[in-house]
Amino acid sequence: MVTIADVARHAGVAASTVSYVLSGKRSISSETRDRVQEAVRALGYRPNASARALASNRSNVLALVIPLRAGMHVPVLMQFATAVVTTARRFDHDVLLLTADEGRSGLERVSQSALVDALVVMDVELHDERVPLLRELPMPSVLIGIPADTEGLTCIDLDFFAAAEQCVDHLTDLGHHSIALLGTPSAVYARQTGFAHRTLAGFQAAAERRGVVGIETPCEPTFDAVLGTVRELLEAQPGITGLVVQNEPIIGPLLDVLRRLGRRVPEDMSLMAICADDVAERQVPQLSSVTLPADEIGQQAVETLIAKLDGGTSAGVTLVPARLTARASTCAAPASGAD
Repeated sequence: MVTIADVARHAGVAASTVSYVLSGKRSISSETRDRVQEAVRALGYRPNASARALASNRSNVLALVIPLRAGMHVPVLMQFATAVVTTARRFDHDVLLLTADEGRSGLERVSQSALVDALVVMDVELHDERVPLLRELPMPSVLIGIPADTEGLTCIDLDFFAAAEQCVDHLTDLGHHSIALLGTPSAVYARQTGFAHRTLAGFQAAAERRGVVGIETPCEPTFDAVLGTVRELLEAQPGITGLVVQNEPIIGPLLDVLRRLGRRVPEDMSLMAICADDVAERQVPQLSSVTLPADEIGQQAVETLIAKLDGGTSAGVTLVPARLTARASTCAAPASGAD
């Protein structure tokens, strides 16, 4: 096992200097610090977590507040959770999972227990009851999601407003004049979850800006619900030729429903989604999409949190740019839909 003495010999410094570099308790010249860090990497040294925690008065544990409740798609949540856990391990931190249904009481319990050093909070509502408490807690936090009032908070998320705008612009540029948004389950809208409402606002703003018909409806994640929702939508607005989906579980059923209703994708109905690239690419046809970069967001959230723990500062809100990839599911509007 590599020891701190081995690192010191490799770097040509005293063992105490290695300790100071690792703990950050004393100012060390950049040249010496670089030499020590290079020795750490070369030898594969890993500090004893318990000893380092005692020395720094930290637990080396982050809490991840994850929304395991109605309307949330577990595979997507697990992508975020995996990114948080793997990035935390890069910084020799473990992750404690909390469920969002514990609300304020869960955050208070954890903050008073000294179990964790910092918090990553998901499933942020526009008027989230946890936000005032997060501003008061002595431990740092990062929100994956953006409430209505971001003062005093550090937040990161996909720019869902721009994501919806890009979807509408892409379809409108292809000549589609009537577009519908199949959104999240109604429970997500009812909770005023931030990402769903920002997407809805972006969709509405882009439809108005481009002068096209924009219709929005929630959709529950069952085949019968998708069939009923799409059938009612097309009966009420038969001119719809473009669909935007922000509801990953319904993508497969939706393609089946459109085939059952005699709508070919993309010849009769262009279809695009806000979802992970791997989900878009395994559909037939492959979906045009704005990627949901769960890995990138989870990684940035932890890196920001570690920087805050080390005394750094961070921007209040970080919006990850929306990136649209056109694939086989969108094409020029059919002549009847363009009239």
